[in-house]
Amino acid sequence: MRKMERGASIIIHKWVRLKPWDRLLIVTSKEYEQEAKALRRQASTVTRSVSVLLVENKGMHVGMFFDDNEEIFDPYTTIIAATEYSLVTTKAAKRAIRRHKKFLSLPLSTNDGRSMLRYDFLMMDTKKSRMLSKVIMKYLKNSSRIRITTPAGTDLTVEKRGREPGFFNGVLKDSKDYSSASIEVYVPIEETRTNGIMVVDGSLGYIGRAENPVRVRFEAGRIVEIEDNPTGNRLKAYMDQYQDPRICIAGELGIGLNSLSKCEGNCYIEDESAYGTFHIGLGRNIALGGIQNAKGHFDLVAHSPSIYTDNRQIMQEGKIIVPEPDFIY
Repeated sequence: MRKMERGASIIIHKWVRLKPWDRLLIVTSKEYEQEAKALRRQASTVTRSVSVLLVENKGMHVGMFFDDNEEIFDPYTTIIAATEYSLVTTKAAKRAIRRHKKFLSLPLSTNDGRSMLRYDFLMMDTKKSRMLSKVIMKYLKNSSRIRITTPAGTDLTVEKRGREPGFFNGVLKDSKDYSSASIEVYVPIEETRTNGIMVVDGSLGYIGRAENPVRVRFEAGRIVEIEDNPTGNRLKAYMDQYQDPRICIAGELGIGLNSLSKCEGNCYIEDESAYGTFHIGLGRNIALGGIQNAKGHFDLVAHSPSIYTDNRQIMQEGKIIVPEPDFIY
């Protein structure tokens, strides 16, 4: 319980930085009532206006409710989406962000029985992540094409013309009042211009660790082939559950920045945050700055990327190599 309270305190006081005049809504489900109670306890030390919205846990389809009820966040100044799956890419989140409400996406999905609020990666120095993100975003912003390779065999090209990179580190003030618990730089890539092979040897998003590396082939922005092996079959079965062909479309490139995170398949948000990894986000990307809607969003994570922005290399096998402050890593 002590670690859960520590995590809740970090989120309320350091990330959201709740104020006495804020009207807070915590969105959660019955499975995560303990986390919601911890967040509420911490929030109640700051403001008297704290509400909890319990929604039915529909797993990967929970976002559909928030697509159908865009106005649900209108009465509140601050929203913490403490559900199993991320809500940051939903229409309701997009509306809240457009209206300059504070919005934190806090996906609580784990595969090891521990509460996400108990994980040590929440203690990452957010100032360090902010400095590091600025270094990477400088090169991403001025590029139109990004190539990613890995020792496992990834050779993937994405394009981002007209798209702006952003970053998350939990702290709402650092990313224009909306953020995610995932500490990363992200790019809402062009939805029809991802091509090549990604060898997924890290995480399959919500369904956990990639026990065997699996080759995923993209053409014109869409997955056209997943390798026939146990990991690949598991991934295909999971994606079929969305019952939406748009879940096969690449809509995001992410680069993990959290040096306290481990990519072990235990926690969705920790996996994609891990320094030394990159991920491709599939499906919905509208709240990130893209145009792709879908019934959901999840990430495929791979280790040790070498990343090239146009003709400039910014990462070598998982380590940033562009000039950066000496104290960061």
